[in-house]
Amino acid sequence: MTPQQASKWFASNKIRYVLAQFVDIHGAAKAKAVPVEHYDMVLGDGAGFAGFAVWGFGMGPHGPDYMGVGDPQSLVALPWMPGFARVACDGHVRGKPYPYCSRVALKNQLKRLESKGLTMYAGIEPEFMLLKRTANGGLAPFDDTDTLDKPCYDYKGLARASAILDEITTSLRAVGIDVYQIDHEDGNGQFEVNFTYADVLKTADNFMFFKMAASEIARKHGVTATFMPKPFSNRAGTGAHFHISMGNKKTPNLFYAKNDKRGLSLSTMGYQFLAGILTHARALTAICAPTINSYKRLVVGRSLSGATWAPAYIAYGDNNRTACVRIPGGRIEMRLPDGAANPYLASAAILAAGLDGIERQLDPGEPLNENLYEFSQKELKRRKIGLLPQNLAEAIDALEADDVVMAGIGTDLAKEFASIKRMEWVEYCRHVSDWETSRYLEMF
Repeated sequence: MTPQQASKWFASNKIRYVLAQFVDIHGAAKAKAVPVEHYDMVLGDGAGFAGFAVWGFGMGPHGPDYMGVGDPQSLVALPWMPGFARVACDGHVRGKPYPYCSRVALKNQLKRLESKGLTMYAGIEPEFMLLKRTANGGLAPFDDTDTLDKPCYDYKGLARASAILDEITTSLRAVGIDVYQIDHEDGNGQFEVNFTYADVLKTADNFMFFKMAASEIARKHGVTATFMPKPFSNRAGTGAHFHISMGNKKTPNLFYAKNDKRGLSLSTMGYQFLAGILTHARALTAICAPTINSYKRLVVGRSLSGATWAPAYIAYGDNNRTACVRIPGGRIEMRLPDGAANPYLASAAILAAGLDGIERQLDPGEPLNENLYEFSQKELKRRKIGLLPQNLAEAIDALEADDVVMAGIGTDLAKEFASIKRMEWVEYCRHVSDWETSRYLEMF
């Protein structure tokens, strides 16, 4: 919409404020409310923020203002906040796109595609949990009856969360985000709301909109919606699988090939992109699984339900959910990202890795359609199957050693990301947990 069209839209929809919204380096939504009478300012110079007050912008207290410049194509109402709309912003400093802005980092990668006449499409499968605090301060599923050992697709669990799920879905569909299925996932209190894929920038914007909606709508119902990767040690973790394809003006899906000799309906370009992802998988882990808690999900082993949906191995297969990449017929499902991933950084990093595979014409080898969790260490080594990093420090080491992924999100931003995550790791290592005190307090 032009500013003139937007003005009419504001009036007809009774919108009084626009949230100039961006994300910090962690992918957390940040915003400033701007009266609609000053919407043109957001599209012009931008809404001003003190960059030093936000994670990961590489600024000190003496730094310049960080300006959130709105993308008018992203303007949508916030159905759960009557009178408010949102516009996704790109960070600008001194009149230029700021490389520490995650959305700018993704757009910088997309310029590489535009020069080739290509568009990257993505669909994200967002999982989340609906939890409550117990009397002793612990966490539990919000529904006391959601206790099955194997709760995936459980009707009762879905029905008893229907009021929250319906309001989330209605809010998404009201702004044109097409929800096509909702289910109870493998963890107690865990759900997934799937919406239709789009170009990767729009999908990242939609994912942030979804997280904003889920968090506040759940809160209205007295419940916490969490995207924490692993709230419970013995239950399935929370993923955010990325489904990826590539197209141009003539061909909507260049990753699809009808006569694929491997039987996965994947084209040469698709295999090369896949090979790039596998080659850089260890570095990608730092971006796609960016928290201490993420690595409680990326482990070899089973949850209480007898199944795990998190990858641990650098491999791909047809319908093999024990590998970090699955090929569900003519597209790539990257299973590595979790609910804590910044969707802009994850998308930029995956794209950079995939393009490296295409440019170097890499081959991923043959698919593996066996249960990799049951392989011995000797068998894994014999087949040359790599293991994903098993903690954040290991992942950051891999990131800093990978020039392609570092450059993919922007070297300065990557260094800032690594620095912040190093501090997170040190803080974690110094923390004395309840497990330690219960085990060691009187052991000696």
